[in-house]
Amino acid sequence: MGPRTPLLILLLLSWLGPLQGQQHHLVEYMERRLAALEERLAQCQDQSSRHAAELRDFKNKMLPLLEVAEKEREALRTEADTISGRVDRLEREVDYLETQNPALPCVEVDEKVTGGPGTKGKGRRNEKYDMITDCGYTISQVRSMKILKRFGGPAGLWTKDPLGPAEKIYVLDGTQNDTAFVFPRLRDFTLAMAARKASRVRVPFPWVGTGQLVYGGFLYYARRPPGGPGGGGELQNTLQLIKFHLANRTVVDSSVFPAEGLIPPYGLTADTYIDLAADEEGLWAVYATREDDRHLCLAKLDPQTLDTEQQWDTPCPRENAEAAFVICGTLYVVYNTRPASRARIQCSFDASGTLTPERAALPYFPRRYGAHASLRYNPRERQLYAWDDGYQIVYKLEMRKKEEEV
Repeated sequence: MGPRTPLLILLLLSWLGPLQGQQHHLVEYMERRLAALEERLAQCQDQSSRHAAELRDFKNKMLPLLEVAEKEREALRTEADTISGRVDRLEREVDYLETQNPALPCVEVDEKVTGGPGTKGKGRRNEKYDMITDCGYTISQVRSMKILKRFGGPAGLWTKDPLGPAEKIYVLDGTQNDTAFVFPRLRDFTLAMAARKASRVRVPFPWVGTGQLVYGGFLYYARRPPGGPGGGGELQNTLQLIKFHLANRTVVDSSVFPAEGLIPPYGLTADTYIDLAADEEGLWAVYATREDDRHLCLAKLDPQTLDTEQQWDTPCPRENAEAAFVICGTLYVVYNTRPASRARIQCSFDASGTLTPERAALPYFPRRYGAHASLRYNPRERQLYAWDDGYQIVYKLEMRKKEEEV
């Protein structure tokens, strides 16, 4: 070993001393940190054990309560099912009792009115109607109901043209509007974004109420002229009928309806002053006037000229009436309550006199959402198209001969 070796050893020893001291302090620091971590882990383990014990106790306490709640829920469900069955049975019994003990039938106009006043306007009044077809059917019952969708506001009208394309759907939303939706098929109308599939037809004058009608490629509707019903002025007692060509989008004819002092015919539908209807015989109008503000009137119209051919004072009351329609020359008036409940045909009037009140069925409509804003009969399908608080509904009807007993 050279003379420099002891010197190197001394230098190494002088360096190792501080390093060993630093290592010792580092080891002590790490031991303290590990001890703190072990203490925290122990605390977490104790808390977890305590929480697990509390959860077990809570579970043991809740299990009996859940079993009791489940038993009570099943008991309530059974009771609800029992009540629902009783209600359905009660409704069937009420329907049976109503069938066995029907309401007092409407009195024929010819027996009620004999030569009294009522010669206003055009056409004959309170004379028997001569049928132009061999249609001799009446309603036996409302067989089924199908809710298509919800479109538009609470009041409106949707229908088909009984003389036009069988698939095309017409939708007129609202009681004061000037734009109709036309759908090429029923399937397009039932889509979620139905309005995108529709073409829009704008009429020159806004309609009033929900009494519009599509018939033979034309839209027939009532227009309130300035100062018409509901307003003030010289024309406050008049209403104008418009015949609008849907293809050409032009007004081809118009006529002032020959009745003074018009009032809403339906006590539950205050926005409609004249309700147009179509059946196997042609075009009809349901209305009411101040001259007899308790009952409805019926008129037969010429679809070509809008002239009034005949008029009748019916025994059907306005009070609680919500809508009406015509089948084979017979007016059927639907009544309800406020708030709305189950609607029912409570009055019918056969303009030809073939259907006597004793033979007229007075069926209920199925339960649904609210009150009918409009009802449109399609003679080709023997179905009713209803607007019920924004829901579009189809009613299938079961028919029978007018001469058959109920």
